[in-house]
Amino acid sequence: MNWNELASKVIDGYELTKEEALHILNAKDDSILNLVDAAYAIRRKYYGKKVKLNLIINAKSGLCPEDCGYCSQSINAKGEIDRYPLVSKQTILEGAKAAKKNRIGTYCIVMSGRKPTDNEVNTVVDAVKDIKNEVENLKICACLGLVNEEQAELLKDAGVDRFNHNLNTSANHHHEITTTHRYEDRVNTVEILKNAGISPCSGVICGMGETKDDIVEMAFALKELDADSIPVNFLHPIKGTKLENMDQLTPIQCLKILAMFRFVNPKKEIRISGGREYNLRTLQSFGLFIANSIFVGDYLTTAGQEANNDYKMIEDLGFEIEENPYEESFELSL
Repeated sequence: MNWNELASKVIDGYELTKEEALHILNAKDDSILNLVDAAYAIRRKYYGKKVKLNLIINAKSGLCPEDCGYCSQSINAKGEIDRYPLVSKQTILEGAKAAKKNRIGTYCIVMSGRKPTDNEVNTVVDAVKDIKNEVENLKICACLGLVNEEQAELLKDAGVDRFNHNLNTSANHHHEITTTHRYEDRVNTVEILKNAGISPCSGVICGMGETKDDIVEMAFALKELDADSIPVNFLHPIKGTKLENMDQLTPIQCLKILAMFRFVNPKKEIRISGGREYNLRTLQSFGLFIANSIFVGDYLTTAGQEANNDYKMIEDLGFEIEENPYEESFELSL
């Protein structure tokens, strides 16, 4: 298949079929440069050379009753991690100020657990109001679990710009990853946030024993959900979790996955997320020719690479950090 011709068709409005998406995942390894180049044509059309930076604050750690097999914060996980209740609104505010100083576009307030209490939502709401009053041009993303309609409205009114709730895997594979909630619960949560007027962020974790068909289904499910931001995580197996011995991915496979998501969701923010350093390794820079967004710093319970290395990578590629997160994506004439 000629990847550049397919990319041109996508730029012209063509919507990929699932069969074509599967062809991308099955591409020969020695064609990876051609595939990355084609995906870059799509990325460049809608995002130019801009790279959006995201930063996580792990605002509540551990103490989660869910049994998600990948997660060190699960009730079934045996590893040693920090466990603490929701931090103060002042701690959240100070994190936002630090994020802004480091040219972060989106500040992500993340809580462990199945769903937040009303008191927890109120703390986040108060913190977000303070951030909006004291920090200019910083987009706020909340990731709090299964929220209801009333909580979503409170978050919207406070100024939350985006809410993350990942599908994580395909509907077919979901029961292999967790049994304490349904795939439909995740879809419904995204819909609740959309109905409240909050930009939906929803993504996946690849490398959890799913098939290539499952990965294609994930990309198309997110297309149907119309997620504005799609974080693509690659499993970083953590000792003490159900998937601690799952280590299936190669850097080139990860690039194919990113390319497929770009072809299927050409206009959407594609973010290389958890597991970037562990799985892409020396090919991390190639990923930015496909994705237009990354996390900087540490993740929830795993460490990222030094932030200076990320800034240097962006500079070396000739890319630019997106300073104003409220700028719309733009199309370049080709």
